[in-house]
Amino acid sequence: MHIGLIGGIGAAATVVYYQRLCAAVAKTGKRLDLTIVQADIQTLIRNNLADLRAEQAVEYAPLLHRLKAAGCDCAAITSLGGHFCFEETEALSPLPLVSAVAPLDDFFAAEGIGAVGLLGTRVVMRTGLYGQLTRTKALALDDRIDELGQLYQDVAVAGICPAEARTTFLQAGQQLIDKGAEAVVLAGTDLNLAFDGQSPGYRVIDALDVHVARLADLATDRATL
Repeated sequence: MHIGLIGGIGAAATVVYYQRLCAAVAKTGKRLDLTIVQADIQTLIRNNLADLRAEQAVEYAPLLHRLKAAGCDCAAITSLGGHFCFEETEALSPLPLVSAVAPLDDFFAAEGIGAVGLLGTRVVMRTGLYGQLTRTKALALDDRIDELGQLYQDVAVAGICPAEARTTFLQAGQQLIDKGAEAVVLAGTDLNLAFDGQSPGYRVIDALDVHVARLADLATDRATL
């Protein structure tokens, strides 16, 4: 299956999706058929903060048509924050959309995790992954959502995570564990910049990896839409 990705939101997230999807498919011995298009991160940020779902879906629509014209069989948004308008985008899309949020509840349940702590955009943390976790309790640091959301936004736009920001995220993760989370979920694609190569002393689950696994299965025809 030919996979289409909406990238650019941000650049680091696009790179890590590409790297991990290539690696996952390479392990199967099959070839990856992939096309990536570029969205605008500043437009996404403005629409996300203002909850302009229809407007962001309209931004995605021509990119999805471009992916269809390139021969893609399905498409995915390489940003959990970018999923805030998933239903509105799905209604306009000429291709099936592969959600990064939908597989997470099943994954957590299969792992026997009853409560997860979330780090990501303001909206992701405030809504508990858009309210789509039905079998797993979602925890956030309610009094730090604006602070952590802004810091995440800054990292995503810059494509780098300074040491001070890394320390803040790692400490926030520990606070979530202290609050009752059994694992900390990187519910922001660019958070790999802070957590990769670190040993924080608690379990970390990168939501990106769950999404990539689903895309790899589709790319190698081990799963169907």
